[in-house]
Amino acid sequence: MIHILLTVLDLGGTFVFAISGAAAAVKHRLDIFGVMVLAFAAGNAGGVTRDLLIGAVPPAAIANWSYLAVSILAGLTVFFWYPLIARLNNPVLWFDAVGLAFFAVAGTQKALVHEINPVMAALLGMLTGIGGGMLRDVFVAEIPVVLRADLYALAALAAAVVVVTGQALHVSPIATTIVGGVLCFALRYMAIRHGWHLPAAWPPRGQSGELNKPDSRRDNRNS
Repeated sequence: MIHILLTVLDLGGTFVFAISGAAAAVKHRLDIFGVMVLAFAAGNAGGVTRDLLIGAVPPAAIANWSYLAVSILAGLTVFFWYPLIARLNNPVLWFDAVGLAFFAVAGTQKALVHEINPVMAALLGMLTGIGGGMLRDVFVAEIPVVLRADLYALAALAAAVVVVTGQALHVSPIATTIVGGVLCFALRYMAIRHGWHLPAAWPPRGQSGELNKPDSRRDNRNS
């Protein structure tokens, strides 16, 4: 039963994250090949990283053709019907939030199945959730969402902690998966809608202007 649950969560997370990757590619006006690459990268990077770290090799995304098929389906859907998806306000963020919830609980459950220490299992669940989004943002030359101020990695970690705690208390994996996934999405929803964020670093007074000041030497070279 747990293996069926993991497969459903993995493929669901792959599809949703692949949509977010493809939407980012279309937003940056990449061609259809670029859309497919970002769809596969966003949909599978977190799961591949998790599988390599826990010794589940070859990774599911490589050993099972279903992951590639789901990624291509998501990419083609976005490529041909992006105007429908774009009706959502910032579709990349919303699909990313759903994918984060799927992968955070799936990554934690799979780590526990492989008898990983509960603390490390929670961290692996968080890593599974944030991996695809990080690679997607790097490919389109943006600062990864996880490094910005809003709640992202913390939401994934909260879901992972719910799964780990449920296993310690012998609660049904299905119940902890649902509760953890809903909690993760709820935190991301509130962060996106209401601007919830962690404290951000600020440079010392007087230096903030210097960070935005153009390089005079570069300007001289270009003149």
